[in-house]
Amino acid sequence: MKAAIKTAVLGLLLASVCLPAWAQGKTPAALLPQVFAGWQQQPGAQAGTDPAQADPAFGPILKEMGFRDFAAATYTQDGDTLRVRAARFADATGAYAAFTFYNSPDMVNLKIGNQASWAGNRIMFFQGNVLVDARLDRITPTTPGELRELASDLPGSGADPRALPTLPRYLPSDRYVRNSGKYVIGPLELAQLASPIPAGVIDFQRDAEVVLATYRTSGGEATLVIASYPTPQIAADRLQAFEACKSPDGRPALYLAKRSGPLVAGVTGPISENEAHDLLGLINYRADVTWNERVPTGRDNVGDLLVNIFALTGIILGFALIVGIMFGGLRVLLKRLFPDRVFDRPEDVEIIQLKLRD
Repeated sequence: MKAAIKTAVLGLLLASVCLPAWAQGKTPAALLPQVFAGWQQQPGAQAGTDPAQADPAFGPILKEMGFRDFAAATYTQDGDTLRVRAARFADATGAYAAFTFYNSPDMVNLKIGNQASWAGNRIMFFQGNVLVDARLDRITPTTPGELRELASDLPGSGADPRALPTLPRYLPSDRYVRNSGKYVIGPLELAQLASPIPAGVIDFQRDAEVVLATYRTSGGEATLVIASYPTPQIAADRLQAFEACKSPDGRPALYLAKRSGPLVAGVTGPISENEAHDLLGLINYRADVTWNERVPTGRDNVGDLLVNIFALTGIILGFALIVGIMFGGLRVLLKRLFPDRVFDRPEDVEIIQLKLRD
């Protein structure tokens, strides 16, 4: 018996030591599948965790977005070639930021994954926390459907789209230059995009997120900047910094700025006063509460209702039984302790007698 106990204790100790090490050392799921929609992966696929390998020009920016790892592979089908590069980020926010960073106005929007764009022989999309850049020899009518299958095979493809950033929704659609919206979560990307407001004024240390976009005006193309902060108080402080910000030539960096709740918006460029007021007037904060966690249950049908009805009936019957036993027991106890003093007192009972005789 003692030997068995010692063996069990030793097993528990080994499990407590080995399981954490295994959990830390396990590799993440492969980014790209071997086969999808008839496309077969060829030998020579690459993978790594260095953002400079994924993009030598913008490796530090990818790291800022939460880059985790990448994979690159070549697929063939019926003599056609498809080259795919995929980058995985810490969350869907990073993948969305990367998608908007690489997106351009010459690309056409498609329905693949969470969002997609197409130009020439290149299709770019992101699904969950994975960004995919696909380049084909030729685009066919079946290509979008084939890439949708690839999107469904990616790890984390079931991510909730409601987890994506809500800030870009505040961009007005009127006169918006297609795909010009850039979602920014760090100073390196902000500097690369030549933002009129520098990172020091944005102050990313206060959990800021920014979106920049281009709009057509009567005088040319103007730039709209919207920054979001955790509280309206921080936004009010940043509004003053926005208004005091100067461009390198000493002029105000923004033509006009405003605050709406925790949002600070500003516009700059060749835009008239009326157009600036109209554009900023379309940006108004709306407090939306999203509940994206579902309570797990074994049934999602009428069975739930019936089971709950029977459960409630049982609870009511049980409660009535307990109260009845308590009341009856109390009555019996009082009659034993105080006979004819609490219950069944003859002097307090009036009996109607008719006294009928034959």
